[in-house]
Amino acid sequence: MPETRLDTARIRAAREMIDPIFLDTPLYRCEALEPGLGCAVSVKLETANPVRSFKARGTELVTSALAAGGSRAVVCASAGNLGQALAWSGRGRGLDVTVVASRFAPAAKLDRIRALDARLELVDGDFDLARERAAGIARYEGIRLVEDSLDIETCEGAATIGLELAGAAPSFDAVLIALGGGALATGVGHVVKDLAPGVEVICVQPAGAPAMTLSWRQRRVVTTETTDTIADGVAGRLPIAAVLDDLLQVADDAVLVQETSIIAGMRLLLDHAGLVVEPSAALGIAAILEDRDRFAGRHVVTIVCGGNVDPDAYRRWTGPAARES
Repeated sequence: MPETRLDTARIRAAREMIDPIFLDTPLYRCEALEPGLGCAVSVKLETANPVRSFKARGTELVTSALAAGGSRAVVCASAGNLGQALAWSGRGRGLDVTVVASRFAPAAKLDRIRALDARLELVDGDFDLARERAAGIARYEGIRLVEDSLDIETCEGAATIGLELAGAAPSFDAVLIALGGGALATGVGHVVKDLAPGVEVICVQPAGAPAMTLSWRQRRVVTTETTDTIADGVAGRLPIAAVLDDLLQVADDAVLVQETSIIAGMRLLLDHAGLVVEPSAALGIAAILEDRDRFAGRHVVTIVCGGNVDPDAYRRWTGPAARES
């Protein structure tokens, strides 16, 4: 493997620190999806756990180490899913958890963070402003700041998904991974390239939040002034250089998809797989819809990374009125 911050031996060891409830999530071929997509599609279902996303694999590593070291408090910025995961993992280990989020984040995600006994602070801005505020709290209170994708635990926790994919049978030709800050893509990509190097690693990001994809293409950090996407979980503006370096070593491609394709992907997953997913989790299906010829005749795995969606917004995207428009 080329040099990255990630280590496969350490990722194998990480499985022992993660609550088994988050491991070995369902992986199955979903034949009902295939007529509309023109390829064999397997789904890795990371919503089948108490926080309905993959993020707890990483927060389990963070909070295990903090509790073992005697720490009592931790703070993070979150678009919603990391905050829920950190609150869940921290509560189980007696940690005081603070989550900073945008007040414009989906209400369902914010309500769940509160329900998990975390202190929630809202900012009048986007995720990257929340990152700044969380860093300020960490400095002022002298507590651990968890930075998604920068902290190696968040990447190597996500990478345990890669171990499960690499050990699957039958094998597959490509894995489609939602790309935001990069923890999921770098983690899974690292393990896949190490253990199944013939598998194509394709990262997928909304065209309305393209910063990491543009950075990957130009091999340097590219920032954007704003984001405009319903996929709030991947809507960052400021890529992290160290994470980009890791991504450059493992991603075969990074593609951008349109909002209409994301919504169409959510509908397909609902209608043909019975899955209620948030927009970020439909990015892989969106990528197939936009480039059927690329995937024709291949076996593709898509990681359904989160299912924390605002019910009212979901109905607008997938309900009868939306389908008629």
